[in-house]
Amino acid sequence: MINKGIGIGVSDFKTIRIRDNYYIDKSMYIKDIIDNQSGVILVTRPRRFGKTLNMSMLKYYFDCRQKDNRNLFNGLKIMEQEEKYTSKLGYYPVIYITLKDVQNVNYENMLLDMKTAMMDMYQEHRYLLDSDKIYPEEKARITDILFAKEDEVVLKNSIKDLSKYLNRYYEKPVILLVDEYDVPLQNAYVEGYYDEAVKFFKTFYGVTFKDNPYLEKTVITGVSRVAKESIFSGANNFKVYTVLDNEFADYFGITEEEMDKVIEDFKVQDDKEEIKRWYDGYKIGEVEGIYNPWSILNYLTDRKLMPYWVNTSSNDLIKLILKNSETVKEKIERLLKDEAIEVKIDLETVIVGIENNEDNIWGLMLGTGYLKVVETVNIAEGIYKVELPNYEIKLLFSQIIDDWFRNKVIGNDLKSILKDLITLNLEEYEEKFKILVREMFSYMDVGENTAENFYHAFVLGMLVGLKDSYYVNSNRESGIGRYDIMLEPKDKNGNSFIMEFKIYKEDKEKTIEETIENAKKQIKEKGYEQNLIERGFKNITKMVYAFKGKELKMEIY
Repeated sequence: MINKGIGIGVSDFKTIRIRDNYYIDKSMYIKDIIDNQSGVILVTRPRRFGKTLNMSMLKYYFDCRQKDNRNLFNGLKIMEQEEKYTSKLGYYPVIYITLKDVQNVNYENMLLDMKTAMMDMYQEHRYLLDSDKIYPEEKARITDILFAKEDEVVLKNSIKDLSKYLNRYYEKPVILLVDEYDVPLQNAYVEGYYDEAVKFFKTFYGVTFKDNPYLEKTVITGVSRVAKESIFSGANNFKVYTVLDNEFADYFGITEEEMDKVIEDFKVQDDKEEIKRWYDGYKIGEVEGIYNPWSILNYLTDRKLMPYWVNTSSNDLIKLILKNSETVKEKIERLLKDEAIEVKIDLETVIVGIENNEDNIWGLMLGTGYLKVVETVNIAEGIYKVELPNYEIKLLFSQIIDDWFRNKVIGNDLKSILKDLITLNLEEYEEKFKILVREMFSYMDVGENTAENFYHAFVLGMLVGLKDSYYVNSNRESGIGRYDIMLEPKDKNGNSFIMEFKIYKEDKEKTIEETIENAKKQIKEKGYEQNLIERGFKNITKMVYAFKGKELKMEIY
């Protein structure tokens, strides 16, 4: 087994390399950026797919203030390239800015966030205040920005002004890196001040990119392709690369070949198929079999199959746009049945009114990693067949479905149900859960062939609410088989649970009661509780869920 640490949450390339953390070599991205002839390059990828780490790598490679950075790239593929590429190491002045934290409840606070971001950006270049090449009035503007005292006009011109100062100081064109460019706009829409925000950013980006003679190249990243006319209308020589494009396809996420090496390095061959089911399935351009890197890093640390990627607040926009769209809800229900559906996709996101523009909804969901293309039906008209990429995303949509009908179940909020479960108030739990299922049946059409998987996904999504006090495991080996769900308390004195789901099958069983008995027999014969017993857990509750059409039977023992 490889003896390297895993830098979860570390997106600084230098830190990862100095610590000798496990790193998948994506350095040929640098070569492709150099070769690309576009002046402004926008690369859209799902969140936590390595965008910030790659931007950090570009910064450390190009930045002329970091001439000692050769050691960071030793052993990486970029250093094996010809002099045309290696000569760019430490050659350009670099401006790096991230807008990931520019998200606030109103426009005024958003401007304060922008001032903070500009302050951080200028802080890296405060040495300009000591240079005779910078004029006194320019130094005054720099000082205002360093103390967040600039007015809105200076704020909008801050990147272009800094590129001018650096160009004059170094007598070289500037590399500009803008990370998470679309976070402020998506947040502004969710919070209700989009019109003010888009007006600001249209000027901000227009000033930055339009006829800016001080820039060599600009690289921008985000999760969505905001419509050009919204904020980039003044930008020339502008090229966008989305998840449908082959350019840069294998530089974000973990490819199949890279994953094979990860599995070998960390000796997790026994879980290979389950890892694939949970976290594989993404497709970028023609490159298939891409794994979610955030989930993989967390899995390698915890060695538990969990929905890591979906458990953040970054789903707010997705939840908002799906809230009032009945046709999209119906199609998501089909996706949850493991169907591929045919949809029209527009990746150029027009955020205003997106919940009423189904083409844009599917485009945003594809670009942000909630769907994958399985077939191009008509590329000219933008029609594709899509499906859910993996089990982790299926859990997310199960949770969203739950949100849709949760409010319909009076007095049965999930916190109450989960509390009844873990405190062994099982009669109340069973009664409330049955009501929940009844409401679900009235709201959705769960097919017979997919019912077991659906209920499994639904309950697993519901149990994520216990993540602070429980490990929620699914389809893991115990005894001589694989249980459906195991709830393992972080406190060994707590109550643990084994859950098994069975659908009544008319050709095999006479009654639903027989279905329950078969499930109980399976738990016993396969020794599902053995894993818990061997590790010192004593309070073990076994639960069988049996479904026959709209009928639910449970047995708890």
